[in-house]
Amino acid sequence: MTGAEVLVHTLVQNGVDVCFANPGTSEMHFVSALDRIDGMRCVLGLFEGVVTGAADGYYRMTQRPAATLLHLGPGLANGLANLHNAKKARSGIVNIVGDHATAHLGLNAPLTSDVEAVAAPMSNWVHTIPSVETVAGDCMEAVRRASGRPAEIATLILPADKAWSAGAAVPAAPRPAAAGVPPPDSSALAAAVDALRHRASSTLLLLGGRAVHADAADWAGRIAAATGCAVMSEFYVPRQQRGRGRFPVSRLPYSVDAATAALARFDHIILVEAADPVAFFAYPGKPGRLSAPGSRIIGLSGPEHDAQEVLRALAEGVGATRGAVPAPDGNIPAAGADQPLDAASIAAVLAACIPEQAIVVDEAISTGRNFDRATQGAAPHDWLTNMGGAIGYGLPVAVGAAIGAPGRKVIALEGDGSAMYTPQALWTMVRESLDVTVVVFANRSYQILHGELANVGAGAPGARAIDMLTLDRPVLDWVFLARGMGMAATRACSARELDRQLRAALASGGPSLIEVCL
Repeated sequence: MTGAEVLVHTLVQNGVDVCFANPGTSEMHFVSALDRIDGMRCVLGLFEGVVTGAADGYYRMTQRPAATLLHLGPGLANGLANLHNAKKARSGIVNIVGDHATAHLGLNAPLTSDVEAVAAPMSNWVHTIPSVETVAGDCMEAVRRASGRPAEIATLILPADKAWSAGAAVPAAPRPAAAGVPPPDSSALAAAVDALRHRASSTLLLLGGRAVHADAADWAGRIAAATGCAVMSEFYVPRQQRGRGRFPVSRLPYSVDAATAALARFDHIILVEAADPVAFFAYPGKPGRLSAPGSRIIGLSGPEHDAQEVLRALAEGVGATRGAVPAPDGNIPAAGADQPLDAASIAAVLAACIPEQAIVVDEAISTGRNFDRATQGAAPHDWLTNMGGAIGYGLPVAVGAAIGAPGRKVIALEGDGSAMYTPQALWTMVRESLDVTVVVFANRSYQILHGELANVGAGAPGARAIDMLTLDRPVLDWVFLARGMGMAATRACSARELDRQLRAALASGGPSLIEVCL
């Protein structure tokens, strides 16, 4: 078999059966192998940021890595922003990046680049395949790393001559064994138990990662009910399972002033797969660290641990293993039929319309900051947020989530500026007949940056600054953009219209877009 055939066989044999692809000339032998070998679903993205973002969304819903197929250093570079987001989300991905044939590299052709250097900042592991005989072993190492705890971004570079050359057969090897999950540090567990027993009213459980999955968060709810401590999550989490019947975990506010106010009363913060809370950016005269001065940070567990087992052990330590888990009452704020569209009315419509077991991908930016509390009583659902802050994540992650969780409705909440980074994802949704409803909040601006201009003390914006923050001249028409890629699309200018159109889109079973006029 050729190296490309060995690579495809090894991926499939080791459980990687989805490939998000944007190939070029150097990857044609891999493409040909995908055509001949059964077992791999191939999904085309028209931009590499769609490919890498989709792989992130796929991992978040399946906890299994997908492969990407990218073309040389420039193609990889086009996908780096969403690889950054995926790395911050600790999503496992196997990147297959083609390179020039070894003998061709010295000619310095136009697309020649240092692929390893391009890959390094957004990868946990980078390796160039040295010979066709090592393809299978190198691939298994990449899958092992992408499947681990914590999962890694593993980038495997395939020179074209290693793809087309004949080599050894695929070894009969088992799938990579999962590494053992370590217990929490005993001293950290003892410190957390002591804080909850003696200073619970001034102690916060701050959750992140898998700690906001429903089974783990239930243990946090029992601890809070038994001790009186507070529970919050990081503002950004890869996947929160929330809604009616689940313990409601409110997010730490995004803004520095609101976050420092929320944390001011806590002299102990217990981190469960979360990081010491810090501001997203530096602001003149404001702290970078959000916790109160002198507060004790107890790092109870990280991504290498089992958050559910860590919280169960903590519950045992404080005698909180029995009793019901507090849950939202299911009351949903009502939106007036003809109410203007704003954050509150949109949140009310969402809360009423989110279907059972839906997946909500949130890149609503400024419009969505206040959706959290209003949607806690909605039907049980998953909520995915942008872990790395590089915008243009939402539409690609919705593609991957829909492919990773077939049969579940996906709602992508998008700012209009953010959506323009990766609009090609709409085409992939249509081509793959994905059950995704895209809701674009069209405020015709980078609205968040208007506030940030003031927050950093840059002064009142003049005409030139405002020009760089607005999306008019011309105004984007999302209905036409979506229809141009074969997607059904409508426009809502009131709460009544949004409610009606969202229900119809979700009932349609296929991809659709609603432009919300703000």
